[in-house]
Amino acid sequence: MIHWKYLPLSMVPDQWYDINGVWTGSATILPDGNIMMVYTGDTDKFVQVQNLAYPANLSDPLLLEWVKYSGNPVLTPPEGIGAKDFRDPTTAWVGPDGMWRIVIGSKKGKTGITLVYKTKDFKSYELEGNLHGVPDTGMWECVDFYPVSTTGHNGLDTSAYGPGMKHLLKASLDDTREDVYALGTYDVETQTWTPDNPEMDVGIGLRLDYGKFYASKTFFDQKKQRRILWGWVGESDTEADDLLKGWSSLQSIPRVVTYDAKTGTNVLQWPVKELDSLRTDSTKYGNLVLQPGSTINLNITSGAQLDVSAEFVVDQEALKSTVGDDVINNCSSAAVRQALGPFGLLVLADESLSEFTPVYFYIAKASDGSVKNWFCTDQSRSSKASTVDKKIYGGPVPVLEGEKYRMRLLVDHSIVEAFGQGGRTCVTSRIYPTKAINREAKVFLFNNATDSSVTASVKIWKLDSAHLGPYRF
Repeated sequence: MIHWKYLPLSMVPDQWYDINGVWTGSATILPDGNIMMVYTGDTDKFVQVQNLAYPANLSDPLLLEWVKYSGNPVLTPPEGIGAKDFRDPTTAWVGPDGMWRIVIGSKKGKTGITLVYKTKDFKSYELEGNLHGVPDTGMWECVDFYPVSTTGHNGLDTSAYGPGMKHLLKASLDDTREDVYALGTYDVETQTWTPDNPEMDVGIGLRLDYGKFYASKTFFDQKKQRRILWGWVGESDTEADDLLKGWSSLQSIPRVVTYDAKTGTNVLQWPVKELDSLRTDSTKYGNLVLQPGSTINLNITSGAQLDVSAEFVVDQEALKSTVGDDVINNCSSAAVRQALGPFGLLVLADESLSEFTPVYFYIAKASDGSVKNWFCTDQSRSSKASTVDKKIYGGPVPVLEGEKYRMRLLVDHSIVEAFGQGGRTCVTSRIYPTKAINREAKVFLFNNATDSSVTASVKIWKLDSAHLGPYRF
């Protein structure tokens, strides 16, 4: 899951039904070992259709060659669905009736929807209806639908159904380029899905990642019994810069998805265990007291490839005595000092702090004494370059009674993946420093609160590089 070899292209646009693009698809492994790949093709008339492909040689462990079904396309846009609004089939699951089902993203007007189809052979399909839809969310693409266990930490096969689980419905919103999800209940009789909390429905509630993270998909790892999430992390510099460096965009570190039994409202995302194999030298810092307005240089050299874990304890007396101001969203600039934050880490920072990227918590206290917590990344001073994205990303994060404020950061030159509170809230950022590079990249602790001190404990591992290259036949 960490070291990869590049293989030849498996499918290219070479038929009328996919000549304008072999787009997103999903593979399903059948009980007899056969593999069915259903994918979206963009036709010669720019119509989105679904096509079937399967391995030419199942005994080939690399599955290098794929055969496109002679009867393609197997699905075309149904009545009432636009020619360009019908894409990205999910992995299939088998129901109690023995039928396989897939979901395809679409929209009607401004309502994002998920169309359910059933099939026996992956060649002939019957439309059963709309699994779920949410008004004013626009086109849903790269939809995902799978069960998560509420009683254990193992992942579940996509076809799992019964007590002790919820079903997660996820969509990528084409209008806003956000990956959103909700937990709910799947009814196999009506082929519908109902969110646990309608006020936190798909597109109006939780996001998988509040940063530069889109078009994600999962698969079930049968060997290790876990649900793995991939996300596409795009560029936010210029096309000329991409051409100069010779590559553009990347995949996130694979994440394991589990149910958050403590909150009961969300999932947790955490880097796969295999990432730990890249860890080398580590440095540990314990009980560092950050007074209001202070910054501490952790004296890390070559801080461009790091795995950082940090815990923060807030002065409880200050937390109790601070008068709330009913601030709603506090992923504002890390430089804006307020009573209870922000506090956290500065990564990809140069020695003089002319460039740095804060990853931080902010505690928003309301006038009634209730508290809401935020987890954020501020790119506004991440680079001296004028042509790169300098947005501030972030979202709310549940911090339960008795919990410390915890974050884990994966720093890799131009990307920071941040996991708050064990992965309840995730924020991915693309960073393009001009000075804080390689050996000049440093790490600092900071506390910009005006009324509260914070005690921090940090452990930092340096990371080796993943091995990437062509496969040698």
